[in-house]
Amino acid sequence: MPPKPKKGGPLEVAADAESAAKDSTKLVKKRPNAPLRKPKEVATSTSANDVEAISHNRDDGPEPVERTPRSRKPAPRKDDGFDALLEPFYYGKNLTDPINTARDKWNLLPAFLKVKGLVKQHIDSFNFFIETDLKKMLAANAEIRSDVDDKFVLWYTDIRVLKPCRANDENVINQESDVTPNECRLRDMTYAAPVVVDIKYRKGNNFVRRRGIHIGRMPIMLKSSQCVLNGKTDREMGRLKECSVDPGGYFIVRGQEKVILVQEQLSKNRVIVESFKGMIQASVTSSTHERKSKSYVVVKKGRIYLKHNSLTEDIPIVLALKAMGIQSDHEILLLVAGEDSVYQDEFAVNFEECAKAGVQTQQQALEYMGRGIKTFRRSIGGGPVRRNFQQEAVEALSTIIIGHVPVEGLNFRPKALFVAFMVRRVLMTMHDPKLIDDRDYVGNKRLELAGQMLSLLFEDLFKTFNKDFKTSIDKVLKKPNRTQEFDAYHHIVAHGNHITAGMERAISTGNWNLKRFKMERAGVTHVLSRLSYISALGMMTRISSQFEKTRKVSGPRALQPSQFGMLCLADTPEGEACGLVKNLALMTHITTDDEEGPVRKIIFVLGAEDVTSASGQEIYGDGAYIIFLNGTPVALTRKPKQFLNGFRKFRRMGRISEFVSIHINNHHNAVHIATDEGRICRPLIVVEKGKSRVTARYLASLRKGSMEFDDFLSRGLVEYLDVNEENVSNIAIYEDEINETTTHLEIEPFTVLGAVASLIPYPHHNQSPRNTYQCAMGKQAIGAIAYNQFNRIDTTLYLMVYPQKPMVKTRGIELIKYDKLPAGQNAIVAVMSYSGYDIEDALVLNKASCDRGFGRCQVFKKTSVPLKKYASGLQDRIGDRQDNNTRHRKLGRDGLVEVGVELEKDDIYMMKQSPANASASGIGSDVGTNEWTTQPLSYKLPDPSYVDKVMVSATEGDTTILKVQMRQTRRPELGDKFSSRHGQKGVTGIIAEQADMPFNDVGICPDIIMNPHGFPSRMTVGKMLELVSGKAGVLSGDLQYGTAFGGSKVEDMGDLLMKHGFSYSGKDFVTSGITGESLPAYVFFGPIYYQKLKHMVQDKMHSRATGPRAILTRQPTEGRSRQGGLRLGEMERDCLIAYGASQLLLERLMLSSDAHQIDVCETCGMMGYHNWCQTCKSSKGVIRMTVPYAAKLLIQELLSMNVKAALKLEDEFPTGNYEYSAESIN
Repeated sequence: MPPKPKKGGPLEVAADAESAAKDSTKLVKKRPNAPLRKPKEVATSTSANDVEAISHNRDDGPEPVERTPRSRKPAPRKDDGFDALLEPFYYGKNLTDPINTARDKWNLLPAFLKVKGLVKQHIDSFNFFIETDLKKMLAANAEIRSDVDDKFVLWYTDIRVLKPCRANDENVINQESDVTPNECRLRDMTYAAPVVVDIKYRKGNNFVRRRGIHIGRMPIMLKSSQCVLNGKTDREMGRLKECSVDPGGYFIVRGQEKVILVQEQLSKNRVIVESFKGMIQASVTSSTHERKSKSYVVVKKGRIYLKHNSLTEDIPIVLALKAMGIQSDHEILLLVAGEDSVYQDEFAVNFEECAKAGVQTQQQALEYMGRGIKTFRRSIGGGPVRRNFQQEAVEALSTIIIGHVPVEGLNFRPKALFVAFMVRRVLMTMHDPKLIDDRDYVGNKRLELAGQMLSLLFEDLFKTFNKDFKTSIDKVLKKPNRTQEFDAYHHIVAHGNHITAGMERAISTGNWNLKRFKMERAGVTHVLSRLSYISALGMMTRISSQFEKTRKVSGPRALQPSQFGMLCLADTPEGEACGLVKNLALMTHITTDDEEGPVRKIIFVLGAEDVTSASGQEIYGDGAYIIFLNGTPVALTRKPKQFLNGFRKFRRMGRISEFVSIHINNHHNAVHIATDEGRICRPLIVVEKGKSRVTARYLASLRKGSMEFDDFLSRGLVEYLDVNEENVSNIAIYEDEINETTTHLEIEPFTVLGAVASLIPYPHHNQSPRNTYQCAMGKQAIGAIAYNQFNRIDTTLYLMVYPQKPMVKTRGIELIKYDKLPAGQNAIVAVMSYSGYDIEDALVLNKASCDRGFGRCQVFKKTSVPLKKYASGLQDRIGDRQDNNTRHRKLGRDGLVEVGVELEKDDIYMMKQSPANASASGIGSDVGTNEWTTQPLSYKLPDPSYVDKVMVSATEGDTTILKVQMRQTRRPELGDKFSSRHGQKGVTGIIAEQADMPFNDVGICPDIIMNPHGFPSRMTVGKMLELVSGKAGVLSGDLQYGTAFGGSKVEDMGDLLMKHGFSYSGKDFVTSGITGESLPAYVFFGPIYYQKLKHMVQDKMHSRATGPRAILTRQPTEGRSRQGGLRLGEMERDCLIAYGASQLLLERLMLSSDAHQIDVCETCGMMGYHNWCQTCKSSKGVIRMTVPYAAKLLIQELLSMNVKAALKLEDEFPTGNYEYSAESIN
């Protein structure tokens, strides 16, 4: 029986029931009466067991059939936010209208996002870490043996992450924890789940098994598989006080939302040839679970050497190959150069080095190499380990140098082949410098996600945990006569806090310090920016590069052609991080690690031969292509194209994971297969025989709900391509461009933009920097941030009072659900000059519009006060108010301010009291007194606020915590910043009365008047099109589209306008509100979506007369919060010097700042006091003068370092007037 349908609220979003129906029948052949299961998350790779069952449904029959058995009714469909997108078809079509594949193939996009979501890469990566990576890690560190008692051994058998719970609920058995992310935000807790292991260990003479032992707590990513919110409907999300549109993908640590940003790095285990200081070198970064290291093959003076950090000197390449067991010189020559005489001549000179060293055999080569290895002697049990040079060299070659190529049973052949291939690449590049690799090419990059970063961190902490555990059991086992039977369980429980604290500290500070890889990275995590829904979403898709921002290099910052479709073309910050911080495009996916084993089998199934048994002649023979798997040579094929097609066929059938990529590199005669994690890929429609495989009937099934995006993948209609494979494909952007060589078709061209850039209407009509400016400003727009915004207490929260969805929307806006949480308002704009207060982009606002709530916003600010506990057993408390004190009039009876009270500057809102001697230990006579000191908290801001919420709670450590949230409602004022969606920002220049504003012949008054000079130089034609489409939409009563490379056509909009009696150009006949005469020109007049930005005058306005001074320098303080002065800096000083205004300089730099009277001795030039010189021991010639206090401080600081600085005095007016001034400081 199908499950009963849940009653959905108006905004209910759930996983589609047809996925449940599909899922239930996947294994119909095996279980005829299979009950409907819960729709499961789509795995990124298909496991071997599933392949059998799924492959029954993979044939491309004449008609895509629904997969439910006939006897059963299909489950009723739940309402899903994406269904709304599939209904109003692009050009006003309905469900029953005929489908045109050229237009409607974009339906795959919402289907993709339904499966993947915008932050799916974070969630996928975290799930992979919890479900797969942790188990691999445990297997690598499964055994712990004692050095003292060789009988004792402990094995880890399994590791699991449970559901999130509170720290003090961990030991409660069989009880579901009801902790929610919102509770963690409010109580400053960490949203974490216990990590438990199963162990088997020796106790006495027998083995004991224990299950579910807690070893620490792991912060849980929201919406991941372990999270409370996973798979919840909209209504359930509301019950948990969470927002259903919130993307998830972040952590809550100590009450703060933290995101692990995507990190960009050069790909591991791949050879990259570069030119370094004029020398050509091939480098490879080997990365395994044990170690990371970089090996180089370098050219010096025409000779080739192997270079690595563990070698004291570079080793001649022939010698290195001999050490790897290739004894004959002829074989070395063939492996490197093949039969090519040019390469042979080039390489031959390297044999001399080897002959000079007198090395002929492998033994001699190892001996030579062992001498040059930096020895890392690890002494075990005290005495040093003695090893001869050969053993040193064998160990270094097998594990350290090019460590990612495994050496099994001392078979160095695969590694020798890898080195020979590196040398071959160097030789090729010496001949053809065009073959140098581009480090900035996106195919050479890998993205590190939250899962990988946490995996590194957890493994480091787990190893430390095991080391501590081992040390503590060794301590006990050393004792010969123990009082009780030894049980390791008590020791394993004792160290649990180390992992918890380590994970928490790393995520909350953002510092990843790993001892094993000597990795010290700062700024890995950031606080999730909650200025607006878009700023949070933009942060989740952001990619930060490891490049230093200060270096002014254009290479990494340039827009790479290979970024097309993978990374957003517009969204990057201006300024120093420009081009280094990038954003993912709409349809990108980042791969997780796939197993190499099955792929290796399929390579040999497709008829490739093993490369290790081949000779140099065969490898570099005509038409022979080497097959590389993740950068390591594994096989050889003579028919690369046939191999490629066969491999792709397997992938499209679903026999191989859809994220495995394959491409041919004809420069190197190689076929590259990649299964590693962190590659960027995107889905494209497969084209065969000049026809798109996605036809109208498949789209009809998608619309009906009988097919999902994964069905398109499994039937081979759509496939994922990464950058390298995309590079060797021929992709048509539109269906009518397909010809016989086309291999793929774009799903939709606007997916080259990211989440933030897809808000812009008609971006293809704007100058490109304008789109970039909008990407930066869209994140600062004030709007709605989440459905649960009133249940949150954030440090600062900006909310728009009446947000509206834009009149001209884009497909992207619907997909990222911006129309559910918008940030802006549709303003009627007149483009004309008015009053002179609109120069340089300033805007004229209509006062009546502001009265009716245009641009009105609320600002919430939070203060959080913990009541600390002290060693004496006392803790802070809230005191009572004093009725006679006027500053206490806003407090309630309990010493806390009450909700709804207006607070003004210096009002007290909390009477906190601390024990007078908090340092007392509370032991013996050191009890301390029973006195309390009052530390009242007062309101500091210049503008009044209302108290919005007061919360009293306790943290996990049982510290009472008080949070007070204040609210200000602000209406637009002069100087507030607004911007349209085209990078056209401006401040309010004047707020004019409605009576003075111009109006059109229908009587409409504009909300904003914009100066026409903003258009010509900026070339934002998109803004004009938005106005025309918006106006047509208002008149016809529907929303128009401004999607990139598409959208509503201007011709159609012009026709609509004319149909309703307006000019097709969007211009109106306007009458002046001041004179009542009609204006002698038509005015461009209509709605444009305007955003109010968070930069408001009230937060920035600042001035000061006299005020506080810094204690050390006695100069005025700095900054608005400290009532600081306005600094006359070095450049301003230069202007005054150039102008010759010397008295003005004296006044600004000394008299108004830190003038100070000192006594100076004429004789010795030292400072004295009270008309007395301590050095000369006399008062003769001591003179009083005014200097800046900072100068006096400098002289005294120099004196304290034994540097004498004397003041040499001269007469200012030598004619006989005896006033002195400090002329110079020696």
